Amino acid sequence: MTDHDRLTARFEERRPQLRAVAYRMLGSLSEADDALQDAWLRIDRADTGNVENFGGWLTTVVARVCLNMLRSRENRREDPLDVSDPVLDHGSGADPEQEALMADSVGLALLVVLDRLAPSERLAFVLHDMFAVPFDEIAPVIEKTPAATRQLASRARRRVRGGTPVPDADLARRRRVVDAFLAATRGGDFDALVTLLHPDVVLRADKWVVPTPEPICVSGAHPVAKGAMAAMQRAQSTQPALINGAVGLAMAPLGRLFLVLTFTITDGLITEIDVIAEPGRLCQLELAVLDD
Repeated sequence: MTDHDRLTARFEERRPQLRAVAYRMLGSLSEADDALQDAWLRIDRADTGNVENFGGWLTTVVARVCLNMLRSRENRREDPLDVSDPVLDHGSGADPEQEALMADSVGLALLVVLDRLAPSERLAFVLHDMFAVPFDEIAPVIEKTPAATRQLASRARRRVRGGTPVPDADLARRRRVVDAFLAATRGGDFDALVTLLHPDVVLRADKWVVPTPEPICVSGAHPVAKGAMAAMQRAQSTQPALINGAVGLAMAPLGRLFLVLTFTITDGLITEIDVIAEPGRLCQLELAVLDD
């Protein structure tokens, strides 16, 4: 076996973990695979004779590539989901089912929050909190001191966890209702959905949701439930999240936020639903991850 063959074998052995790092950094399987390809080209040309921690070195090479991609994305201010319906048109060449499984395993809400972090914050948090990479190994990648890197990870951690939500007992009750709403919508269980809705429930959706010339307002349990049934496919890319400190739903195909649903819940029934997709309004929302 040649040196090149041995290097290739060692890289392939660690590919699953490296792909996991890249996916959490970039939020897209197709971009993660592109990052691994770019990283391999660099690794293949590098002198690895003096590398002591080969696995750690591979991780930092992949992290540097991902950091450059994140910075380029931020500078271009491009939205890779600039399509009429990101559930139906992923536009990335990736397998939608594989993307959905990966996003579900990581957590859509986490991917959404990570997408809002600055590139250096995201790298520091992902490498340290998710993959236990020491700060003194992360610092050179982002050209910071270990202390500054620790601060970036801490800042990212606070954003991931969010601010102070409603009291735990109330949060748990509301989550049960929202979880049941999502399960009924995903499963197409119309009757179960109706039982969660107040008879006079009101749903409001801004004109970016469909889109329509004007915002939509629907009232009544049955009309609102019918509208939810029409969104069954979208519900597959939706998960609970903390939205402005309250339990809501975030739809984020490929880990990029598309719309959110916020709920008003009174005596265990949903009385109001607001569906928000207008980009300016989405940017103003504070999103965080719900504890399991």
